[in-house]
Amino acid sequence: MVDGFQFKERYDCDDLLNIVSVLRSPGGCPWDAEQTHESIRKDFIEETYEVIEAINKKDPSMLREELGDVLLQVVFHTLIETEKGSFNFSDVCDEICKKLIIRHPHVFGDVSVSSTEEVLTNWDAIKMNTKNQKSTTQAMESIPRELPALMRANKVQKKASKVGFDWDDAEGALIKVKEETTEVEEALKDGNKNSIEDEIGDLLFAVVNVSRFAGVDPEEALTGATDKFFRRFAYVEKAAEEKNIDMKTAGLSVLDELWEQAKKNTKEQML
Repeated sequence: MVDGFQFKERYDCDDLLNIVSVLRSPGGCPWDAEQTHESIRKDFIEETYEVIEAINKKDPSMLREELGDVLLQVVFHTLIETEKGSFNFSDVCDEICKKLIIRHPHVFGDVSVSSTEEVLTNWDAIKMNTKNQKSTTQAMESIPRELPALMRANKVQKKASKVGFDWDDAEGALIKVKEETTEVEEALKDGNKNSIEDEIGDLLFAVVNVSRFAGVDPEEALTGATDKFFRRFAYVEKAAEEKNIDMKTAGLSVLDELWEQAKKNTKEQML
């Protein structure tokens, strides 16, 4: 046991900072002491998605726990830099507070707004100014490449749209999807892997454009489609088992019949 550590009935943020510091200090936890930004960066992503899961489940207890895990990641990464003498947790808090104040002049300043759209317009302008971005290209460059591909494509397209570089409506975007589908077909015939990858990328990008015009989040749409496939596949697998059908040898026509049954069954369940 670490000398001088005091157990409490209830802990606060200062205690969290202290506990993580103890874990990384000599005599603490060997695993915690060995970690770097790079070694635990994927943990940050995982914990963030678990927060999203808690929100989707509308589970306050789970949300409280998962937010704590995300906070631990913030504290851990901050402490690594504190050990280097770069910055500390107070610096992190100071910077985000200043950012919020600067980007809300309609609350902390004398700017007047009449709608959410004006707030967002001001936000983008202030963001570009504080980051010294002189062009839309620079604003696009600030969108992390590490984002999920559909999300990044959506954000890039929105930046372009704000300066008028966009289709007039969803119909134009949909025509582009059809064009890109044809180009994928041609690439598949040629068999060049690099060309196939390039054209499939263009097709996905075009589909994101359509979803944006439709007011649909492409990430959410794909997640829903994957969930739907999972439910239908589970039905097919169970039905095949009940009918003593070997899915590996049954053939496409037999499986397609089960799939149509699955589509009908899942639709009825949703009604």
